[in-house]
Amino acid sequence: MQSHKAFKLLLWCSCLTFASLLDQGKGEKCSKYSPTLQQTQVGFGSPPTFMARVHNNCPMCPVINIHLKCGNFSQALVNPRLLKVISYNNCVVNSGFPLSPLQTFSFNYSHPKYVMQPATWSFQCE
Repeated sequence: MQSHKAFKLLLWCSCLTFASLLDQGKGEKCSKYSPTLQQTQVGFGSPPTFMARVHNNCPMCPVINIHLKCGNFSQALVNPRLLKVISYNNCVVNSGFPLSPLQTFSFNYSHPKYVMQPATWSFQCE
């Protein structure tokens, strides 16, 4: 009798765990896959040229509305459809449009290297 109760409890806990794994909407399934930004120097003139690459690391969901901490980045350095300066230390990537799962979006600028990093974003999971 005890083993039957233990089996029922184990079965119930297993079902509950499985159900919680299935219900991971609103980007929770991507929460450990933050977008990343990598900069590589691609031109060595004066000023140097950098390629900035923003990568959606989530293999399941698009990421939208990626904002970067971008200091005093000058809008004159890049097309605003690629990177739009909203205010000091707030730039939006790709006009806020989605980056597909594992997609990389890049833009170049010629200036000494700016320190930039992802600040806010949203995953668009179904």
